[in-house]
Amino acid sequence: MDSFARSSCARRGGEIIEWFGTAKDISERKRAEDTQQLLLGELNHRVKNILASVQAIAQHTLRRTKDPIAFAESFVGRIQSMSRVHSLLTASTWKGAELRDVIRDQLLNGPVDETRLTASGPLVHLESQMTLHLALMLHELGTNAMKYGALSVPDGRVTIAWTVEDQVLGLHWEERGGPPSRAPMRRGFGTALIEQSAKGEGGDARMRATANGVVWEITLRLPQPPVAKQTSVRSASAPGYTPEDRTLQQMTRSQLVGKNFLIVEDEPLVALDLAEGLREVGAEVVASTGSAEQALDIIKSRPPDAALLDGNLNGRRVDDIALALTRRNVPFAFVTGYGRESLPKAFATVTLLAKPFSQAQLREVAGKLVERTGVMRLKSN
Repeated sequence: MDSFARSSCARRGGEIIEWFGTAKDISERKRAEDTQQLLLGELNHRVKNILASVQAIAQHTLRRTKDPIAFAESFVGRIQSMSRVHSLLTASTWKGAELRDVIRDQLLNGPVDETRLTASGPLVHLESQMTLHLALMLHELGTNAMKYGALSVPDGRVTIAWTVEDQVLGLHWEERGGPPSRAPMRRGFGTALIEQSAKGEGGDARMRATANGVVWEITLRLPQPPVAKQTSVRSASAPGYTPEDRTLQQMTRSQLVGKNFLIVEDEPLVALDLAEGLREVGAEVVASTGSAEQALDIIKSRPPDAALLDGNLNGRRVDDIALALTRRNVPFAFVTGYGRESLPKAFATVTLLAKPFSQAQLREVAGKLVERTGVMRLKSN
């Protein structure tokens, strides 16, 4: 045992016969230091995820809003939504939140008159990440209702109802009494965010326009109790990922056109940012998912040219996904707010795209992966 002592002793003929004093075990100090480092690493990851989400909001809002005043209004509204839900989670020490509280936080702590909104359903506790995602979805629904839908006129009403069956949360959003509604000519950022957030939680989101107003049907898969089983990975299973000691030439659009990418990312805003960035340089996104099971199915059935893989999915390790990509000779990069020391040890040399990232960094990493695609497949033949 490691220890130090402050003491005195009694001696007889130079021999210690009795020891007086106290010894303090410094192993406790080491454990405290290890815990502190773990907490700092987790805080670093969380802060970088937040910054990446804020950056994604800014970029997507800019892409779809040309007027500076409109941009400021949309951007500030989304940031305030994030701020409110973070305060809600902090109050519970990030142990999640009740669905009713999230609805009240996002829709009633603002310009919405509570007499114009009806919410009903069973008690549902959401874990922290789903709380974040659902809060942004509700913010977009409420904002659209106030700008264009039922809440833009005095007599409009919104009804929210939800059910839970087989660990699936079904959320029904219905607007009545608003202006005549019709299907939008193009999908805006809010619609894309709602759909991506639902898919990231293993569910779905569908909107339809009716004679009475807009209706959304949203499903989210509530988490099952955690499973302790983990897939073991041998370092020998990751061939062909030694970094190249040369300067990567700037990738041109023509080198990425038509290349198929898989995005495995549980933060919907970050996933949208990755997808938009790849599409802007001509690449194709075959799928974007926050589900490990869906990612493994896609890799098995239709492996892409390259993949961008989150460092973990809702706290779940991604060793098995990295291994599946390696076995199918699909080059990939980790997209993460963690440091390299927190990534799977067997894949320590895999390229890392750190959050928050710039579009130039994304294009550079994508180009590097595409360069490797042909090399890895030649080696396999």
